[in-house]
Amino acid sequence: MTFEVVFAEAARSDLERLHEYLLSRAETVEELDLADRAVDEIELACKVQLARTPHLFRKAGTSLTRRELVITFGAAGYVALYEISVATVFVLAVRHQLEDDYH
Repeated sequence: MTFEVVFAEAARSDLERLHEYLLSRAETVEELDLADRAVDEIELACKVQLARTPHLFRKAGTSLTRRELVITFGAAGYVALYEISVATVFVLAVRHQLEDDYH
């Protein structure tokens, strides 16, 4: 079974926030490219991994349907919080691994 992966508005806002943060810290053209690549990698990882195996990743809290996908990127990475429905996976939020919690 393949799941449809849908990004909630809050998750889209998180991607924009993370992108803006990387752009604001960029000092070279390569670092500007890195900001674009980071967002692309997050979206790709969510679409590929969660469409096929959303139940495989770690549980978030006590809910059986709420989980987190860890996305490796550079020295750290990102974490996507998502909810599994019947045939759809809703990406609810995205954060950097070094952030304390979702925004």
